[in-house]
Amino acid sequence: MEKRQKKMAAALAAVNAYLQQEEALAATQSSVPVLRPAQSVESGWAMSGRMDMMTMRRLIQMRAFGRIG
Repeated sequence: MEKRQKKMAAALAAVNAYLQQEEALAATQSSVPVLRPAQSVESGWAMSGRMDMMTMRRLIQMRAFGRIG
């Protein structure tokens, strides 16, 4: 019975240590400000290129799924 109590005490101590580490980590992360990337202004050419790529992908998908049905 004493051996079981020692194992239980060791397990509880390990869980307690883990929880303390998690709390300490959460406290340090909450104090650090989150840096967000600056919003970039896209040129018309970049936006147009992305729209063309999306259109081509959509057309390819429509063609591919049209063969299945």
